[in-house]
Amino acid sequence: MGLFSKKKKEAFVCPMTGILHPMEDVPDPVFSEKTMGDGFAVELTGTEVKAPVSGTITAAFPTGHAFGITTKDGMEVLIHIGIETVALNGAGFEIKMKQNDTVKQGDVLVAVDVEYLKEQGKSLYSPVIFTGGQTVELLKTGSVQAGEENIIKIQ
Repeated sequence: MGLFSKKKKEAFVCPMTGILHPMEDVPDPVFSEKTMGDGFAVELTGTEVKAPVSGTITAAFPTGHAFGITTKDGMEVLIHIGIETVALNGAGFEIKMKQNDTVKQGDVLVAVDVEYLKEQGKSLYSPVIFTGGQTVELLKTGSVQAGEENIIKIQ
């Protein structure tokens, strides 16, 4: 009895389609030196960034370039789209979620005009940072799809 009542813990999924890289490869020392925390980066090729976990949007920059999500169990994930994209003042980003919104895994956070970012000379490396002190082990590199499981191990 009660065998199936325990809910399976939600697996972390990739928030965007692109090329998965270790954090050390990000062309910005704030991220590559893990100043804000461990994680990984996706060189964005898709046009949407989605919630990798369910939770609450605890940070949503008005420029649309970064989102923080906190899960029910307290894990904090920061998704930063591109490098130095804050300088675009929101151009190239169509925001779908705002601070304090509740999100389900897979909900679209922002639509990104990848070609516009390229035209502006911005790097499409998009760090995904675990700001609560977790360590991250990459289980794969190379091409990934939004929603893909088993890309990292969080410790």
